Amino acid sequence: MVMRTVDLRSDTVTKPTEAMRNAMANAEVDDDVLGYDPTAQRLEAEIARIMGKEAGLFVPSGTMGNLISVLTHCQIRGSEIILGDYSHIHIYENGGIATLGGVHPRTVKNNEDGTMDLDLIEAAIRDPSFEICYPTTRLICLENSHAHSGGRCLSAEYTDKVGELAKKYGLKLHIDGARIFNASVALGVPVHRLVRAADSVSVCLSKGLGAPVGSVVVGSKSFIAKAKILRKTLGGGMRQVGVLCAAAFIGFQENLVKLEGDHKKAKILAEELNKIKGLKVDIAAVETNIVYCDILKGSKISETEMCKILEQHGLLILPEGLMRIRFVIHHQISENDVHYAVSCVQRALAGVAEENGDK
Repeated sequence: MVMRTVDLRSDTVTKPTEAMRNAMANAEVDDDVLGYDPTAQRLEAEIARIMGKEAGLFVPSGTMGNLISVLTHCQIRGSEIILGDYSHIHIYENGGIATLGGVHPRTVKNNEDGTMDLDLIEAAIRDPSFEICYPTTRLICLENSHAHSGGRCLSAEYTDKVGELAKKYGLKLHIDGARIFNASVALGVPVHRLVRAADSVSVCLSKGLGAPVGSVVVGSKSFIAKAKILRKTLGGGMRQVGVLCAAAFIGFQENLVKLEGDHKKAKILAEELNKIKGLKVDIAAVETNIVYCDILKGSKISETEMCKILEQHGLLILPEGLMRIRFVIHHQISENDVHYAVSCVQRALAGVAEENGDK
C-alpha cells in the first residue's frame, strides 16, 4: 500500500494554497469580456510592466496564449512562421496554428540547449520575390526556458540576435515564455531584459508561479487590442475572471522567490539519479526545474514500464520519449520529497533486477 505520493509529472500539478483560495473568494470582479474586471486589469498591467511591454491580456492557457499571438502576427492565411523542431508550439499544441489560422510552420533544428543556429533561421526566411510559390514568412518563435531541452535557458544576447535578424527582414518575434521566470532566476537576468527583443510574449501563471489557471500575453497596445478580439473568437473571453487572476497575484508574492530553491532541488535530484546503476543524467544540462533521465539499455525496462512501477511506489512522473523519463520540481516539492523520489527509483530498479535474475 502506497503511504505517500510525490507528484513530479509537471509543475502544472500544484494545488492552490490557502492564501490563493482566500484571494479568489474575496476577489473584486466584474465582466472582463466587457473590459471591466478590475483584478484582471491590475494583473495584466502588472505583468506587462514586469515584462517591459505596453499591455497584457489574460488568457485561459499557454496554448491559447501562443495561438493568439501567432494568429495576431499572421492575420493573412498562408503566412509562415519559423520555429524550433522541438518547440512546444510545434509539438504539443495540436497544430492549432495551421488548423485554426492557416499558418504554415517552417521548422529549424533545435540545438541541445534550445537555441536554433542563426544562419539556419536566416536561411529559412522565404524570398518574397518568389511569393508565387512560397508562403510569406512573418514571424519567428523562440521558447524560454526550452522545455524539450530539459528547461535550458536562452540568453538575452542570443534573443537579441534573433530579434535583430527579425527586424532585418521585417519579421516579428514571439517568445513562448511558459517558464520565463525560471529562466530569469537561473540566468540572474531580469525578465524584461530576456524579452526586450520580442514583439510578444506568452507568460504562464500555472507553472512555476503555481496559480491554478491562466497565462498572460504581453505586447504593444495595438497588438493586445487585436489579440483581445481573437481571444473572444477562440472562446477565451471569460466573465468574472478576477477570481482566477487573484490567485496569480498570490503566486507572484509566494512562489517567485521559491524558484531558485526549485532549481537547487532539481540539481540534487539529477545528481542522485545519476548515481543509480542503469540511469544517466546530463547534470550540466539541468539549469532550471526539469530533469531528464535516460534509462540505459542494460536496465531491461522501458520508460512506460518504469513510470508504471514508480506509480506503485508513490512516485508520479512522465515518459519523455524512448528510454527517457522526466521529473519536474515545483514549489510544493520539498528536499525530503526529492530524496524519497530517489529511493523510489532505487527500489523500482532493484525490483526489476531481481525479476531478471541480475542479483
